[in-house]
Amino acid sequence: MRTPKILSCLALLALATLLPAQTPPTAYTVTQNVPDNVTMTIYRNGSQALIDYKYPAKPDGTPATRSLNLYDLKAGVSHTWDPGGNPITCNASTFSGDWGDPFEATKEITDGIAKGELKPAGAETVNGIPTKVYTGAASGMNIKAWFDQKDGLVIKSGFGAPGGPMTYMVDIRSVSLTPPPASVFALPPSCAGVKPPPTATELIAAETGDDGANFVSANYGPGSKNSCSIVIRVVAAKTMAPVTRRWQAAIDTTYNQDNPTPPHYEFGTGRDGSSTFAGGGIHEITSQIHNDMLRIDNPPAYFNLATNVVQPGHGTGIGLVYRQCFAPVTMLYYVMKDPNDIGAGADFLYAKAGKYAAVPTH
Repeated sequence: MRTPKILSCLALLALATLLPAQTPPTAYTVTQNVPDNVTMTIYRNGSQALIDYKYPAKPDGTPATRSLNLYDLKAGVSHTWDPGGNPITCNASTFSGDWGDPFEATKEITDGIAKGELKPAGAETVNGIPTKVYTGAASGMNIKAWFDQKDGLVIKSGFGAPGGPMTYMVDIRSVSLTPPPASVFALPPSCAGVKPPPTATELIAAETGDDGANFVSANYGPGSKNSCSIVIRVVAAKTMAPVTRRWQAAIDTTYNQDNPTPPHYEFGTGRDGSSTFAGGGIHEITSQIHNDMLRIDNPPAYFNLATNVVQPGHGTGIGLVYRQCFAPVTMLYYVMKDPNDIGAGADFLYAKAGKYAAVPTH
């Protein structure tokens, strides 16, 4: 059964108007139970955090396992490994936003979500931690939350149908606001050189030789709601220098993603590498290329575009392009990874800012 997240949020959001605002600590150790009898311990000291998952043995004979997840909150990089591995192998990735801070749920709700309907319902000590109890109902479910006012932390919260058992979303067993030892945040030697794969922005920066944040891929939607004209230019990767060889273009503005029967395109290739185009609503617009640039006025939110930089032995390719409007006339670059090797591939990138966003004057 999937946990109705909205109910857990409602169980916490009412605390916003009932409790004084607190600044969440940045040094602590919090241990809690999560579904399937997994124990999760979160260690944090400033910009370093580690989550230690301990999975119990299963009746089918699967042994108990453990997973460590180390977060560099400043760099947005995480490493994951099994300390019982032989040898220990490590995975690295990037992240942003919520990484699992147990104080963040309360903070987000008290800062950003409207008032709930929970009311004070006494006091209880949960796992040795004094708490104030709040109860209420939402969406036909009873809700109960135990709040540690001293530390500003929801110790326990749950929901359940009237007369039925409670399902617990939060079940904290121990809290310490003492900074964990530095050794907790040490990477195994085998993980020290493991780097996360480059982000999309980093890949674009390497491809264009410019700030990757200045570009966006044309192959991801949805398309801009506003309309604009698009100017396409074929350039070489890294230098963004124009590729002045002859190239062709064909477009299908009638393509419909919701059509269960997509069009079948046919491309002919001449001995010199030039192409012919047929099928669907595709038609060649090569005659509109001037000064090595192609202008498409007011294209639809998405369209199929075939591009062929003419080279003997190579044909054309076609792909879905989404309209993205960053100016009344927006630059779209066909960035060739190697202009001397068509097979190396190319990417369609819109310039949304920076020096490449302006339409060349010649």
